[in-house]
Amino acid sequence: MNIRDFLDVKELQLLQDKFSAVTGLAAIACDANGEYITESSNFTDFCMKYTRGSAEGSRRCVKCDTECKDTYFCHAGLMDFNVPIILDGEKIGNVIGGQVLPSEPDEEKFRATAEELGIDPDDYIRALKKVPVRDEKTIRASAELFGLMVNLLVKSAYINSNSDGRLDALSEEIHHATEVIETINNNTHSLKSIANKQKMLSLNASIEAARSGEAGVGFAVVAKSMGDLSSQSATIYGDIEKSVIEVTDSIEKLAVLFKGGKED
Repeated sequence: MNIRDFLDVKELQLLQDKFSAVTGLAAIACDANGEYITESSNFTDFCMKYTRGSAEGSRRCVKCDTECKDTYFCHAGLMDFNVPIILDGEKIGNVIGGQVLPSEPDEEKFRATAEELGIDPDDYIRALKKVPVRDEKTIRASAELFGLMVNLLVKSAYINSNSDGRLDALSEEIHHATEVIETINNNTHSLKSIANKQKMLSLNASIEAARSGEAGVGFAVVAKSMGDLSSQSATIYGDIEKSVIEVTDSIEKLAVLFKGGKED
């Protein structure tokens, strides 16, 4: 399942940008293959220049070189998060971010880290001072809220996408049913016309039978049967026409409802 097939990425980008602006946390989203689906929001120079793979959501800490198993993990002294995007039990992407300090930094420790990594300590500290500081509780709550909002957005987009497809199919079926009903209606009119002609022929036959006297008695019986049959047929065709009108009215009302309009 490809998230791009049904999600308007611009909506996700707007949500992500707003989240980063309000919380100060960096954020970016990717699909199930790890490919970005949004542009990064609020990543600082420290994040981009001095932390290896942080924008890609790496769980490996630069300094301690260990793989973190938690949703929240350390990365060069910063706190990050990696929240899955789940749809129908399937992971279809991630929202990644954080890149904030969970407490005021110990500059001496960071200087030592810079020296270990072969980075100019002064440049490292200048970049570090631009990184937002948020307490761990706030970071976790913000990340959970962001993950919840993204998952709700994705589920809503998926449902709307599928509903649109079903409505399109229903609309096609309604159109087809309308065409069939129109054909039935036309055929009914033709049959009704034939029944009227049969009635006229029956009447003419009855007149001719009466003129023939006793010789036309048998012919008169046949003529009467033809007249009765044409009358019954005309009644049946009339009932069909009424039913067609009722069904057509119901279909038209359904079409209006599914198009989101109002009846006149």
